[in-house]
Parts: sequence; structure tokens; C-alpha cells
Amino acid sequence: MTTQITHTARTAGDARTTRRTARTLRTGLAAAATIGLLGVGAAAASAHVHVTPDSTAAGSSSLLTFDFAHGCESAPTTEIAISLPAQIDDATPTAHPGWEVEKVEEALETPKKLENGTTITKRVSEIVYTAKEPLADGVRDALQIQVQLPVAEGETLTFPVLQTCTEGATDWAQVAEAGQDSHDLESPAPSFAVTAAEAAGHGQGTAEGGSADKEQASSTSAAGGGGNNDGGAGTAGWVGLGAGLLGLLAGVAALVRTRGVKK
Repeated sequence: MTTQITHTARTAGDARTTRRTARTLRTGLAAAATIGLLGVGAAAASAHVHVTPDSTAAGSSSLLTFDFAHGCESAPTTEIAISLPAQIDDATPTAHPGWEVEKVEEALETPKKLENGTTITKRVSEIVYTAKEPLADGVRDALQIQVQLPVAEGETLTFPVLQTCTEGATDWAQVAEAGQDSHDLESPAPSFAVTAAEAAGHGQGTAEGGSADKEQASSTSAAGGGGNNDGGAGTAGWVGLGAGLLGLLAGVAALVRTRGVKK
């Protein structure tokens, strides 16, 4: 079973706003009212969409895991649309056997120059996963995308998620204001802060440690060699002493034989 990845280009405007508008037109005012009620119900149950990055270091490549274990009240989930913050220009979605995935692109009002010197005129604004079969409420699933984090540390990256179900939807897009606790929000957007870049020079430290180890090993080897030489000199001394004793015994034996003959 394969996962199909499609690309959709938006020539202007916010792709997320366009998607919301289209759904509102399809479902009507009654569905819009239901969305609000379902959002409150989901928040009351603390059923949030969470994001877990495998790296938060500035400038690093990070695999983001979005997990959820709920629908809209009891309605199964049919689609998860993840919006990318303006600081991120591209994303690579991970294939999932139970979902189709779409990369939504939007044209930039003005060209943007990247850190590597290249200039882009469009960016990936949204990753949309559509369930091949509705995911039942109470069943956990996780969707992953890989992104390049911005080089500036301290920034908070927010990824609004629009969760659509067979009945209703929940827009996880609220952002805490200054001094406000995100836990007080009804439908908080998944987010995390970019931390300091990883320190360079770990390899150099390892190399220096390796050199020190080699020097120590060399010194130990030299000391061991000296010990072996001392042992060789001691052995030669014992051999010489043994030879002297044998000579002495031979002389005594000869003297005894000579005296025996005279008698």
C-alpha cells in the first residue's frame, strides 16, 4: 500500500483561509455553529493536538510529530491540515499508509532570499493529510513532517491544525497572548520554541582527547619496554651466577678425585 503525495499551488492569499472558506460554504451556518460547540467540548476534555520535535536547535533539521487521540466529540477524523509558520518555507511529509498527503504551496507577494543565497517566489504553506478511512474517536495516530528550523533562537513556532471530522471540525489555532497561559485556551495551536544552536567543536575535543590517549599509550608502552629490558638484564645475571656455581662444583669434584688417587 502506497501513500500518494500531491502538490497544490495557490497563486495568492492564505491557503488556510481559502480552505476554511470553502468548508464554510459547503457546510453552511448550521455546521459553523456546530464547529464552535465541538471546539468547546473538545477543549473541556483536554483533547488537544500536540507537536513533538526531535530537535529544537536553531538551524537544525527537525522531524515534527503531530499526535492526537480524539475526533470531534464522537465523530471520526477525516482530515488533518497543518499550517506552517511564516519562518518555515518548506516541509517534507512522511508517508503514512492510512492517509493521503498533499503539499499546498502559495505564491509570495515579494521574492524571499534564503540564508544560502537562493531566492524563492513561493513556499509550502500547508501539509494536508486525508484519511483513507475515517479515524475513530479514541484511537491515537501520529503524522510527521520534516522541516528546517530558522537560524534565530528564541522564536516560537506555531503550527495551527484544522481537524475535520465526519461531523463538524475543530480549529486548533489559538495563540496565547503575552502573560496568558496556553493551558487556558480552548483550542491552542501546537507550538514550540527554537533553542540555541548546537555547539560546534565536539569533534575537535574528541580529536584532542584521542591525541592525549595516544600520548599516554605511547608513554605507557615506553615504560613497559624499559621494564622488559630490566627483566632481561636480571635474567642474564642469574644465568651467570648459575654457570659460576657449576664451575665451582666441577672444581671440588676434581679435587676429591685427585686425593683419592694419591691414597
